[in-house]
Amino acid sequence: MTARILVVDDIPANVKLLEARLVAEYYDVLTAEDGYTALAICEKTPVDLILLDIMMPGIDGFEVCERLKANPRTAHIPVVMVTALDQPSDRVRGLKAGADDFLTKPVNDLQLMSRVKSLVRLKNVSDELRLRAETAHTVGLQDLDRASRPDEPGNILLVDARGSSQERLSRALKPIAEITSMPDPQAALFEAAENNFDLVIVNANFEDYDPLRLCSQLRSLERTRYIPILLIAEQGQDEMVVRALDLGVTDYIMRPVDPNELVARSLTQIRRKHCNDRLRMSVKQTIEMAVTDGLTGLHNRRYLDSHMKLLIERATARGRQLSVCITDIDRFKSVNDLYGHDAGDEVLREFAHRIRSTVRGADLACRYGGEEFVVVMPDTPPDVAAAIAERLRSIIEGQPFRLPNSDTMLSVTASLGISTLNPGGDTPEALLKRADTALYQAKNNGRNRVVAVAA
Repeated sequence: MTARILVVDDIPANVKLLEARLVAEYYDVLTAEDGYTALAICEKTPVDLILLDIMMPGIDGFEVCERLKANPRTAHIPVVMVTALDQPSDRVRGLKAGADDFLTKPVNDLQLMSRVKSLVRLKNVSDELRLRAETAHTVGLQDLDRASRPDEPGNILLVDARGSSQERLSRALKPIAEITSMPDPQAALFEAAENNFDLVIVNANFEDYDPLRLCSQLRSLERTRYIPILLIAEQGQDEMVVRALDLGVTDYIMRPVDPNELVARSLTQIRRKHCNDRLRMSVKQTIEMAVTDGLTGLHNRRYLDSHMKLLIERATARGRQLSVCITDIDRFKSVNDLYGHDAGDEVLREFAHRIRSTVRGADLACRYGGEEFVVVMPDTPPDVAAAIAERLRSIIEGQPFRLPNSDTMLSVTASLGISTLNPGGDTPEALLKRADTALYQAKNNGRNRVVAVAA
């Protein structure tokens, strides 16, 4: 996993040391000797992670971090503060400024590389989500910034073997989230899978259970894969922390736990979870919008073009039959001309509703364009397809369409054309063309009828 890392420190020896360690792991390293240079680099060059010293001339690391997080173009870059300061108050100040973690000088190699790998991995996931969302223009940078506000309420699952520490940690976290405390790791796993949590905190104080097993299980389940995990470890358990980060744990804190640091780290994880949830929802909505007709709620032509090819290939490979029906609302233009486009839209919506009520669960119903609709019927011979089409024609004709905001009832009919897959193979275009030919024959023969053509 490669990445571009910016090292910011005013002491050349420190820069050279970190640069050598990172280059040895095949990272691309940029350097800056002060905060202003670092900000300028981030404005012009894509950066995946920043290792930031605190005590620097000009502006210190806290202010650099605040400026980075306030800028929508750089707010998503993870920041690790590398400093000789080791007081909890310093860490809390850095976390409130937006830092993702701290490394204390002299930097431990294992913690450095595990933290770098973990944060780069998280950024890659976030970047992919952001790219998809932004490509669809459904979530802009300002929206993402608002989505990441730390004042949104959270829901935390605390897994802790001891009642006393459960009570103490819950009391510290209560102002920022609803807390569910559980002493049993396996029960907690089921709880996490069944409910929507923004953070799971695992306190590594179990006497006869490996807490990393729970962390691994949370990462392996689909329902819990994206929930941030915060591990509470004992001083000196560096190997456990490194292994936890490799397993996908997103953050850690050492005992004795400072309540302010716990709150700051938890808020960071909750904020990131809310932001990524918003991005995933945006991607999901984008996919739905891309393949769904906004007026009728049926699949659109784009979806038909891609999915119909797969249905034909599957039917051909299995030696199964497949039929296609194209239906067109008779004299639809006159509806728009006489009653207006709002009335026409309502007729299209109701027409689509009746199609959905008629076709079977395995059938694919799409709006082909304008007043034309297509139904693809897998495992369906011509006679069954004709019966389904006739049932649809009858339902369209049998019940008048009510116009919006009116007592006017409009009689509507439809013409339908059917084609069936050629056993020797077919293309979607050829199959649709034959159904379209049958549809025009139905129109020419007087409308309000079903016509099928041979393969």
